[in-house]
Amino acid sequence: MEKIALKHRRIAELVDQESIRAHVLYYFGIKFYEYPVETLEQVCLEKGLSIDTVVRELEYPGENFKESDLPLVSYPIDLIIEYLKHSHYLFVKQKLPFIGRLVESFKANHEAYNSVERDLKILFPLFLEDFIHHIYEEEDTLFKYIQTLERAVRGKFNPSRLYQQMEKNSLQKCAIEHEAHDDEMEGIRKITKNYLLIPDAPLHVKVIYAELIQFEKSLQVHARVENEILFPKAMALENEVKKKFFERSKLN
Repeated sequence: MEKIALKHRRIAELVDQESIRAHVLYYFGIKFYEYPVETLEQVCLEKGLSIDTVVRELEYPGENFKESDLPLVSYPIDLIIEYLKHSHYLFVKQKLPFIGRLVESFKANHEAYNSVERDLKILFPLFLEDFIHHIYEEEDTLFKYIQTLERAVRGKFNPSRLYQQMEKNSLQKCAIEHEAHDDEMEGIRKITKNYLLIPDAPLHVKVIYAELIQFEKSLQVHARVENEILFPKAMALENEVKKKFFERSKLN
């Protein structure tokens, strides 16, 4: 019965009921804001999509779009880094492109949100550029250094190269700087007045705000994994490497 109900409902109604459905529909090439009156069945027929497949994903929209609940604190450091890199991939390839498209196509047509539309269209591309730069820098410097330490603990290191890297990098300093820059979405929260929705807020606003809130939650989880699990493990690793390194240098 639910399948029948979903296929005959308008796209706008489906998204208004559960905003995460907008992301599911986007995955199938359906931009909800382009079909204000069409039913799901009509759009699937137009696009040659299997209605049963689309309905199945819409029935359980959170199944493929939720954070993994993993016991990361018990994982070795190389797996924690892989988890974080996978999160980076999801941010850059899935979540942010969708939000970016929502912002690009945003037409508020509402006095309360006209300034939000204008400011988001200016700020979000800048935020996106800065965020992606931060991610790649983190992978190219911090993660690579930690992986070097992990190999060094197993005795696989070039002493002079390792010494240079340890002189160049400070995990304690990096951890302090990282925690100081965790609130990357402060500007977006100010623009949206903490994602304030008034009773007659347009559907497009509801979807953008829901996606921004969910992305911010993902960033908070990501930051906690780095600050509370990765950095403590990495600093313990660094101390172990220093001990091994200086013990070895005494023998030479």
